[in-house]
Amino acid sequence: MTEGGTTLEFTPTWIVAVVCSFIVVISLAVERLLHYLGKLMKRKNQKPLFEALQKIKEELMLLGFISLLLTVFQNRINSICIPEHLTEEWLPCKKEDESESAAAAKHFVTSSFSFFAGGGGGSRRLLAEAAGNSCKEGKVPILSTTALHHLHIFIFVLACVHVAFSALTILFGSAKIRQWKHWEDAVSKQDLDPENAKGGRLIHVQDHDFIKNRFQGMGRNSYLFGLVHSFFKQFYGSVSKSDYITLRAGFIMTHCRGSPKFNFHKYMMRALEADFKKVVGISWYLWIFVVIFLLLNVAGWHAYFWIAFVPFGLLLAVGTKLEHIITKLAHEVAEKHVAVTGDLVVQPSDDLFWFHKPKLVLFLIHVILFQNSFELAFIFFIWLQYKFDSCIMGKVGYIIPRLILGAFVQFVCSYSTLPLYALVTQMGSQFNKAVFEEHVQVGLVGWAKQAKKNTVLRKAAANGESSTTHHAAGHSEDSSSPPPRPAPLAAAFQMAKLAKKENSSSNGDQGGEIVGDDSGTATAAASSHGPHKSS
Repeated sequence: MTEGGTTLEFTPTWIVAVVCSFIVVISLAVERLLHYLGKLMKRKNQKPLFEALQKIKEELMLLGFISLLLTVFQNRINSICIPEHLTEEWLPCKKEDESESAAAAKHFVTSSFSFFAGGGGGSRRLLAEAAGNSCKEGKVPILSTTALHHLHIFIFVLACVHVAFSALTILFGSAKIRQWKHWEDAVSKQDLDPENAKGGRLIHVQDHDFIKNRFQGMGRNSYLFGLVHSFFKQFYGSVSKSDYITLRAGFIMTHCRGSPKFNFHKYMMRALEADFKKVVGISWYLWIFVVIFLLLNVAGWHAYFWIAFVPFGLLLAVGTKLEHIITKLAHEVAEKHVAVTGDLVVQPSDDLFWFHKPKLVLFLIHVILFQNSFELAFIFFIWLQYKFDSCIMGKVGYIIPRLILGAFVQFVCSYSTLPLYALVTQMGSQFNKAVFEEHVQVGLVGWAKQAKKNTVLRKAAANGESSTTHHAAGHSEDSSSPPPRPAPLAAAFQMAKLAKKENSSSNGDQGGEIVGDDSGTATAAASSHGPHKSS
């Protein structure tokens, strides 16, 4: 009973058994829920979402390991003593005089653990800390048991809020993108129309809706006004039908030429689902942000108020850039052509993006979502742990703008920025491997591994044969040289065609999701080995 409470030596066994059973049942229920959710995703061939679920499991395992470390090394951390004057600076709350401090301590003891640990646990913990302080006079523990416990809870809340908000963003963004499905269906029917298939239709560029909306009017002759127009465009009608159709045509003509049945909408959804597993995780650099944010939470600095503008500013910058890329594509077409035959086609290029890297946009969206989650998770944690009137929470005049900015970032990122990202990032020089369906990807990867293995075996056999023969070196090398490697295009075509037939025989689907016919499959496969390679 040295820590202010009863040990297991004097705790009734039925209490230990009941509490242990309760914890095990909850843990197993969560584990089974994730397991069956994963089986459901596999059954529906949702491998990207399944991989995102695996990423969530990894984050939960990391949280469990952090929890284990904090629990095991709790006494060691408490035994580290530092001079008391070091704890009087860089405080989240200003220290009060003795009378006010005593009242505040009494309030803390009675209400600190009102939500997460119950009302009486806080007083017992504080008494245990006071009795168990082993530091010499003039020194204090580097981190109290109470502060360590609160830090533990905050890390858990942060991870849960980030995963939840990222999932909501992807779900709402996907719902917005699914509204473009009727555009895809309309264009597909138009492409299959025999009259439109003949081509030869002359279109004046200036009369095209895409050019009217993006090239004419404000921003035509001024780069600055073009940015201003792109800034406001992200808030209303960020993607129009003419934008979707034109960018779709540019992607197909660049990467999948000759494939009239290519389902660009389904490919875009697969690519977005593949990116989701990257967004939902907490990378090492995001943990660095957490440490920096915790360091800057000093009384009087109002650091969290200013930090709230970081995801807000990044969101506006990313949205403006994505809109400006569409506008720049319109400018390139309008300045080069007066009239075109057939569809209006833009030219995708990595040069349109910051530092020629389309994936940088995904990195910024990841940072935006995490920083916004951190802001809202911190407010949520402080509100439940220390009450709304806590000094850590700050004044109401700083809290309300933070909540408004957080809600704004979450809404705009879900309904505008993420759909823009899903469409505009397809305008890079490379295409996503999601252009192939999962069974085709597996087949091509297996073929590549087998071909590489066969090449190594042929070289080994050739070297062994050349070392044992004593004939002319030139004739020996010619006779033992490995046969030429089959053309990657032909092999990819045969593999995709075979996978397509297997898919059709298994689920009765007439035609693949990647392309509509064999020529389209060959085109997609050729793109993967041509100048535009899969990312």
